[in-house]
Amino acid sequence: MTPPGARRSPGTLYVRFRTAADGPVDARQYEQLLGLMGQFTPVVQALPPDAALADVRGALRYFDRDAVGIAALIRLRALAWHGVRCTIGVGDNPQLARIAAQDAPPGGIRSVPADPRAVAAFLDRRPASALYGVGPAAARALSAYGLDSIGRIAAAPPATLQRILGARAGRAVSERARGIDPSPVTPNAAARSIAAEHRFAHDELDPDRRRRALLSLADELGARLRASGAAARALTLTVRYADRSTTTRTRRLDAPTAHGPALTAAAYALHAALGLQRARVRTLALRAEDLCRAERAARQLTFDPVDDKAHRIEAAVDRARARFGATAVRPAGTFGPAPGRTPPRRPARS
Repeated sequence: MTPPGARRSPGTLYVRFRTAADGPVDARQYEQLLGLMGQFTPVVQALPPDAALADVRGALRYFDRDAVGIAALIRLRALAWHGVRCTIGVGDNPQLARIAAQDAPPGGIRSVPADPRAVAAFLDRRPASALYGVGPAAARALSAYGLDSIGRIAAAPPATLQRILGARAGRAVSERARGIDPSPVTPNAAARSIAAEHRFAHDELDPDRRRRALLSLADELGARLRASGAAARALTLTVRYADRSTTTRTRRLDAPTAHGPALTAAAYALHAALGLQRARVRTLALRAEDLCRAERAARQLTFDPVDDKAHRIEAAVDRARARFGATAVRPAGTFGPAPGRTPPRRPARS
């Protein structure tokens, strides 16, 4: 228990992993890095494919260090043992830790003191989109009322935010703008999810290219799920923008599945719901979550021969990939239009 008048130390870490060459970590490295964090605290929440949250409050006395000191140890061991660079944000809750990590230099540590005035100063001039859960559509709605910074959102009456965003979302945004995030760090295992990520060569504005990337990611997830004998009950889309802010949305599937078209349809629906008309997207990540054994995934009976044919084709593709490699067969839609080809124009009406 913190004595009266004593300064409370933040105890949540948000850790983002990258290789020394600034590339993504692979699944094996990711598992090892989660194990490394587990040496400091059992309260580790995997955020595949490249991040994790940790609550280290229970480890401060044991290691005789504050949270920044524990973050420094994690960073040092990850680099020495695995050749992985960690960018770490330290805050009093998951949201503050995430934003601090976005503000940290690559491979650095950024800490936000637990003092409310320091938190308000840290958040004040940041754009509304920096708040966890505020996507481009919500940010535009807030900006239309002059609420284009976190400081202005924090100063607005909660009732105003509820009228703009809805009761539940408005209440959550009001709390988060004041540095309040009651969501806990929930220990989980990376094995309960499978993730895939696509990083664009440049900040991508074209929705067609983003949809092709989503098709490729959903196809990859489906193949990996079927190869491991698993099915997903939920799909999560994470979008990272040019300013390093992120938006994450999750969709529960109608039934557990590893079928590529079903995963693709869910990914397209998540993307469309974000309303990213003018967003500059740097990275897209899809995560199949709440996995179960494929035997438990009930397939809906149908008299549609197209559905049955799609499953047979998928099985044939899996056999070809097992024999000739994962890139032997790819969805035609991932290639985009042929070079030099333009869509046919409609004839002019006389």
